[in-house]
Amino acid sequence: MIGLRTLSCRLASAKWLLPQVCPCFVRMSTEVPQNSNTTAAPPPSQKDLDDLLSVNKQLAHDREEFEDKYKRALAEAENVRKRMLRQIDEAKLFGIQSFCKDLLEVADILEKATESAPESQLEEGVNPHFRQLFEGLRMTDAQLMKVFGKHNLHKIAPEIGEIFDPNIHEAMFTIPLNGESKPNTVAVVQKVGYRLHDRTLRPAYVGVFAK
Repeated sequence: MIGLRTLSCRLASAKWLLPQVCPCFVRMSTEVPQNSNTTAAPPPSQKDLDDLLSVNKQLAHDREEFEDKYKRALAEAENVRKRMLRQIDEAKLFGIQSFCKDLLEVADILEKATESAPESQLEEGVNPHFRQLFEGLRMTDAQLMKVFGKHNLHKIAPEIGEIFDPNIHEAMFTIPLNGESKPNTVAVVQKVGYRLHDRTLRPAYVGVFAK
């Protein structure tokens, strides 16, 4: 068998001998083949450049249009969100509006009852039963007003001579001017009004001085 040392010597001799016998092998292994048919690409024409510029301009316009629509959509979504929050807040504040309107009639009856009580019957020792009944009505009216205030339901009780405000007053009739009275001022309060928070639930029914 051929030893490893002998085999190595023979391989080294073959590497040295091959270039001597076949020089073309060296040229073929080192030369890079060239394609004679390869030609340089022609420069783009003016028409091609114009087409590219036109496409680029159109893309820029589309991008601006899409960006504008996106911003408008965001703004609209924000407006919808704020409107929904405002409606939720109003529902919380004015959800008891119908119930309050029904209670106003009860408040009117209690007020009329306490105002119409004859003072002669309220004197000490004259009519104790009537006096106790009157005190009960007055306490009930006071408690009802306390409950109204707890829920931000307040009276609209204009003073005589106060300037007429159509937002909180409703003119039921007019009265001719007399003495120092001024036109467009409250002359008579027929029924007090009420407001729930900042919303007029029922205007005060008044008579107004007019020329």
